[in-house]
Amino acid sequence: MVQGLKWREKALIKTRELSVPAAFPGVPSRRNKNRRVDIQRRMSTSGEEFAQFDISVEEKDKLVGEVMRYVLFKTEQSSGCPVKREELTQLVTGRNYRQRNLPAFIINEARNKFEEIFGYEMKELQRARLSTTNRISQQVTSEAKSYILISKLPPKAYKECVEDVNKSPINIFTFVVISIIYLAGGNITEEDLWRHLRRLGLTETDENHPVLGNLKVTLESLVQKRYVHKEKVHGPEGNVIHYELAERALDEDINKKMKDHINKIVQEDIISFDDD
Repeated sequence: MVQGLKWREKALIKTRELSVPAAFPGVPSRRNKNRRVDIQRRMSTSGEEFAQFDISVEEKDKLVGEVMRYVLFKTEQSSGCPVKREELTQLVTGRNYRQRNLPAFIINEARNKFEEIFGYEMKELQRARLSTTNRISQQVTSEAKSYILISKLPPKAYKECVEDVNKSPINIFTFVVISIIYLAGGNITEEDLWRHLRRLGLTETDENHPVLGNLKVTLESLVQKRYVHKEKVHGPEGNVIHYELAERALDEDINKKMKDHINKIVQEDIISFDDD
């Protein structure tokens, strides 16, 4: 946890060196300008919204800081699991502020500050809930919302300031699992998933993998991080566990990267086959 905070301190120092809000070194000037304009527009809008709340600027800044610290610590403590919106709301209401729209305003301010200062997007995830007819409900309550931090730094700055090489194995495992599920049509039984993983030397009975540790626990962590969704389905042969892609794996950027990597692997296999 302490090590993780050092990465973020380095990122903060780096962004200060590059002059805020240019937390995007190496980005083409037009793109950087568009980001600054977008941030300024949101700040202007937030100023108009702030006028409706009977609190001082100092109180507002303190609440925003508390939300940001909570998100940073919780993200590091839980190894990247989403932070529930409900928890952030309680940070505000727990200070005896009763303005109905204040929690949402403070959370949005924190999101703006993360991008402006750290180069992070505090991305909102909406957890889809299945109805009794197994159709995804379009109604998303605040309790179903959560947030993750996604770096918007260019690859070079990210590698220098944020990247943790110790997390490479779990990132690779995550990519493999969501790719298997994607290639299976977005839904796969637990038995079939482990059948594919066993071909890579990963077995569900391995509790002491030299890099990934307990493989069942590691797979379960992908559920907690909302890369995959796990569901028990009742069928003619009894209850069967299914895995399907969840919010983070369905995110446009991650989904595109996954498809690009899969296409690259397929093309390399075709070239290798032709050479043979």
